Amino acid sequence: MKIFPALLHMKIATYNVNGVNGRLAVLLKWLEETAPDIVCLQELKAPQDKFPEKALLDAGYTAIWHGQKQWNGVAILARNMEIEEITHVLPGDEDDIQSRYIEALINGMVIACLYLPNGNPATGPKLDYKLQWFKRLNKRAATLLSLKTPVILLGDFNVMPTELDVYKPEKWVDDALFRPEVRKAFHAIVSQGWTDAIRTLYPDKKIYTFWDYFRKAYERDAGLRIDHFLLSPEVATKLRAGGVDRYVRGWEKTSDHAPVWIEIDLK
Repeated sequence: MKIFPALLHMKIATYNVNGVNGRLAVLLKWLEETAPDIVCLQELKAPQDKFPEKALLDAGYTAIWHGQKQWNGVAILARNMEIEEITHVLPGDEDDIQSRYIEALINGMVIACLYLPNGNPATGPKLDYKLQWFKRLNKRAATLLSLKTPVILLGDFNVMPTELDVYKPEKWVDDALFRPEVRKAFHAIVSQGWTDAIRTLYPDKKIYTFWDYFRKAYERDAGLRIDHFLLSPEVATKLRAGGVDRYVRGWEKTSDHAPVWIEIDLK
């Protein structure tokens, strides 16, 4: 097994690729330009055996992933670091077969990559599933927090926590991404002691991570902030920078999400 030296300064990103094979050229271009150390991907839309492992290895990234045919799917990539998988199942429901969670130990940190259910149409079974998933995540988040070790929960949470996180919030009041009970579930996790990294860095700034393909949402900047980093206290004090690579959303054949990133200093 190859031993890598511990990194003291790291760039960590999350990116809902909306189809890892269909958007592979976009993903590889972004990786080459920005060179993050750890990347969490969501919505692979690829079965386990169709993940582009070789292309990512050629780009300098090892990976673990949990695929699913047509839908869902999550992955964690690392550059010059070993990835030790902890689990690819969010505890709490043995009957849940959707590929939405993967957790690993990298460089002394627990990285939990998640793709939270959308929940629409609300109300109904999809919203119920989302709220149950949130309950399971809440319990897992509390367990991870109790470890007193560096932990990052990151990915597509499918929730806009506040009105600042959504274009024209009055139009979203009945949507499963913005309903009061969904936002309450998100804030219940944060209140355990997690730090919303991007909102902490930009407390009053309009920041979006998703723009729909329809009605020229990107051109009008009619977006949503639904991709988040939640940092345990052991990481929150190390946060130095962060942002959204908004320009990637403007590339050809790109995802409807943009990559989001933070930088931490572990010295």
